[in-house]
Amino acid sequence: MTRALVVPVQADDGHRFELIGRVPQQPRAQLLWLPALGVSARNYQPFADALAARGISVFLHEWRGNGSSSLRPSRAQDWGYREILEQDLPASLAALRLHGTAPLIIGGHSLGGQLACVFAGLHPSVFARFWLVATGTPYWRTFPAPRGWTLPLVYRLLPWLAQRQGVLHGRRLGFGGTEARGLIRDWARVGLNNHYAAEGVQADLEGGMRRLHGHADAVVLADDWLAPPGSMQGLLAKLPQVASTLSVVPAGTLGTRADHFAWMKAPEAVVKALFHSFE
Repeated sequence: MTRALVVPVQADDGHRFELIGRVPQQPRAQLLWLPALGVSARNYQPFADALAARGISVFLHEWRGNGSSSLRPSRAQDWGYREILEQDLPASLAALRLHGTAPLIIGGHSLGGQLACVFAGLHPSVFARFWLVATGTPYWRTFPAPRGWTLPLVYRLLPWLAQRQGVLHGRRLGFGGTEARGLIRDWARVGLNNHYAAEGVQADLEGGMRRLHGHADAVVLADDWLAPPGSMQGLLAKLPQVASTLSVVPAGTLGTRADHFAWMKAPEAVVKALFHSFE
């Protein structure tokens, strides 16, 4: 039997949010899962249920500004990678640890997969396995032409829009939700130069990832133009001491569209791919 949990969390700066948990009776491992940009944790409940059925305890992190978060971005309320890496994710990790002692996995979807790797690099002894789905570096050169050629313009335009408007109204653009301008600046900088850094963070984020050890199970959806194989390979290249397995899942195997989001409602094929080297 799987227990469904809602765990209240408060970061050191007062930000409040909830972790959604799925905990089987005898967990083989615990997963801290980070969502895609603009996606609330509750949208990953089918994925968490499928993993829990295989013995994985899952805790779904909530991004600052989304879903259960006590904050919303505005001209007066801004944040970037620093608040996520130094405030929110440590609070989620501490809450997760109160619910078991099984080995820890960190993973995520899209932006969540990127920041899962970055956060692990800041805590290199904590995680030995990484589950990455439909993610990769946003660096424009890792995307196939001609789409990749247009991305430098996007990475300059979106921060400008966010600064001008106070937030990025991503839903109007078909990209993310209502996003903090600092978050968009940090993300776009990686897209331009392929170097993970964050305003206000002194740690060497790239160096932290290079020092990681363990195993990464990476899953790309065959028709996902937002996270093509080259982008995932670019992210895995930042983990040179981590052994990795890369699976490309087509629509026929998935049972639905093999795009960036459809797998969330039909996660079985993705779960099976993640377990390829875990069994």
